[in-house]
Amino acid sequence: MRQPYEIFMALRYLRAHGKNGFISFISLVSMVGIGLAVAVLIVVLSVMNGFENELQQRILSIVSHATVSGIDEPLEDWPALRERALARPDVTGAAPYVEGQGLTIVGEKLAGVRVRGIDPVLERDVSTISELLQEGSLESLQAGSFTTLIGASLAQELGVGVGDSLVLMLAEGRVTPAGLVPRMRRFEVAGLFEAGMFEYDRGLIYVNMQDAGLLFRTGGEASGLRLTVTDIFLAGRVSEEFALELGGGFYISDWSRQHSNFFRSIQITKSIMFVILSMVIAVAVFNIVSTLVMVVRDKRGDIAILQSFGATARSILTVFATQGTFIGVIGTVLGLALGVLLATQLGDIVAFAERSLGIDLLAEEVYFISDLPTQVRIPEVAQIGGLAIFLAILATLYPAISASRQPPAEALRYE
Repeated sequence: MRQPYEIFMALRYLRAHGKNGFISFISLVSMVGIGLAVAVLIVVLSVMNGFENELQQRILSIVSHATVSGIDEPLEDWPALRERALARPDVTGAAPYVEGQGLTIVGEKLAGVRVRGIDPVLERDVSTISELLQEGSLESLQAGSFTTLIGASLAQELGVGVGDSLVLMLAEGRVTPAGLVPRMRRFEVAGLFEAGMFEYDRGLIYVNMQDAGLLFRTGGEASGLRLTVTDIFLAGRVSEEFALELGGGFYISDWSRQHSNFFRSIQITKSIMFVILSMVIAVAVFNIVSTLVMVVRDKRGDIAILQSFGATARSILTVFATQGTFIGVIGTVLGLALGVLLATQLGDIVAFAERSLGIDLLAEEVYFISDLPTQVRIPEVAQIGGLAIFLAILATLYPAISASRQPPAEALRYE
């Protein structure tokens, strides 16, 4: 017996056979319960992480990391400002844009949209819109051609396709002898894109920046600069520092600020799910209490004999605390392994279930995705494992303390 006798006895009680086999069965049930609870928590959080990451990627495919724009007026000499932005080590791309509100009209069908004028060449540095095009290309947005790229949902709503025309009416108007007349211009649909988010597929159209400048009367200047930074989580700080470097007087924003509600709701939901499923782990851990209570009652004679041989209360406490800790650690390790395995293979499992059952669990027209994204984050896995082990150790205290306080004479009297 090379290990301390407390560990030896804890392992022996854990592997009890014969008339004490029921206790081993209860210990196994406790391990399985803790493992399943840990695995479920890992899978749920991994799915939410996957949706969060998918949402982030789809937003960044359309929205730049950060923007710096004029407050009331367009940016003056945007090419010089772009060069200053690119001179920063934390900025990898910069592109001008002109943006405003408009109304698309096709026959009797109307749809309010956000009009974004871009430079087709420089736009590739700040977004992946070219990869989202189902038809057409960015190069079709030539200055003076008055062509546009629209989202697939908007095209379906208006009933138009590539080669068709639509009328863009701006909220700004011009004064004529007949009164205030809104500015309108006919555009040809040169391509369709699909970002997978209704906000963009239904409410955003792209035109050439010079064409947008004529419509919104920016005098050839850009509304602002869109920036790509090295660390997307520092985009807000980078835009703020760049605006201060230019002397201030600019409106700054970043991708997380523009869509803060999305990510805040995900974080709140994750926190709520973590708390709820942690309660499931706690319930599973309670089995350890009942198991150890049964063991203590069954081993009163052993406890009394150990005490008569000089075992201290601390040693008795260690025996049963170690047994409960082994149950918690083994169950947690099994749960971590099962949870990570299921989370990494969940997409294939869902696809197999859809093929086998002939149903569509994730309808693309409803969820905008056809598969189930997951992302396992090691810090969260470690946090879940640490919580489960902590609760398991906590659950051993009452039975172990109770065992250490057993009076040996009373126990031996009935043995």
